[in-house]
Amino acid sequence: MINQEERERPEVSVLIPTLDEEKSIGSCISKIKSIFLNNNISGEIIVSDSSSDRTPEIAVSLGAAVIFPPHMGYGNAYIAAIDHAKGKYIVFGDGDDTYDFEELPLLLEPLKNGADLVMGSRFLGTIERGAMTPLHHYIGNPILTWVFNKVFSCSYSDVHSGFRVIKSEKLRELNIIASGMEYATAMLVAAQQKNLKVVEVPIHYYLRKSPSKLHSFADGWRHMRYILLVRPTSLLGVPGFLIFLLGSVIIAFFYLDGNFTFSRFHSFILGSLFLIVGVQIILMNVMIKVYSVIHGYEKKEGWVSLVMNYHSLEKLIVAGGALLILGLLIGFYIIVSWTTKNFGSINLLNDAILSMTLVALGILVIFSSVFISMMLLNEKD
Repeated sequence: MINQEERERPEVSVLIPTLDEEKSIGSCISKIKSIFLNNNISGEIIVSDSSSDRTPEIAVSLGAAVIFPPHMGYGNAYIAAIDHAKGKYIVFGDGDDTYDFEELPLLLEPLKNGADLVMGSRFLGTIERGAMTPLHHYIGNPILTWVFNKVFSCSYSDVHSGFRVIKSEKLRELNIIASGMEYATAMLVAAQQKNLKVVEVPIHYYLRKSPSKLHSFADGWRHMRYILLVRPTSLLGVPGFLIFLLGSVIIAFFYLDGNFTFSRFHSFILGSLFLIVGVQIILMNVMIKVYSVIHGYEKKEGWVSLVMNYHSLEKLIVAGGALLILGLLIGFYIIVSWTTKNFGSINLLNDAILSMTLVALGILVIFSSVFISMMLLNEKD
């Protein structure tokens, strides 16, 4: 806990999450204090620590306030620190000395000229050789940044930079609840939703002094998962509809043509596969959207508000039941036709595939509707 007397509001609060950074935390704090002194900035340094080494002791000895978040996680560390921050501007920076806190004035300047959030861009600046693994430098960060830009129609160069500054009142409006490494993405998503003015400035990125705490694929997935959570339609709904449409066209063409031959058998199956997969992706989009609204990531508006109505779900269950029954009736027709042929050879492969497709679609719609209704048990209509 922070035990300090009441004081005037500082201009800048620097928040540093730490996990065993005893080799570098001293350098980070010294740089920050030097910047405060040389630029006549009134500021505070808050270290949000989950270390098992001497990191908190070093931070306290250098005049930083240290708090201990109740839960592990990059985002949780920041969430806990924000509750203690009193500055007009809130600075986010890592304690591994990869970001140069002496560049802090570069990030503060745009805020005084109208920006709400300023991010230090490693890709617009310089990255020291070996500071970022080739996987992160040439694949991970560029791909995730590209996806973010496409989904949210923006043009950032480094959406995962951990060195950024935001106006305090704007930060508290964002109400970020991400607990892990996806916190950086969540902040930018919320900033986009609130139409904040975001500016990038070039920075340097240096070799770390202690082992990296990043888990490439797990952390990358956390970022992608968050984007999927708040924008499922872009990543699932639209592709799912296109796949569904393609499957519908293929099945309709071959079935209505009536000239079903064995050579067309594989194309008919492919159409069935596209149709089922497309519907599954669309339903997944709906379920993620509902989950996102229930947990406060998005507002209950548009088509999702209709889906979240219990009576709408009843209609979906009925529709799924109709598809299931129709598929079973076609299957029953095939069995009857087979018996009339004394269980001999029949040419009803198209009907058999159609029956299987309708049964599968019916089950998907019914089960998805039931699952959504369970998610809404504690929701008010």
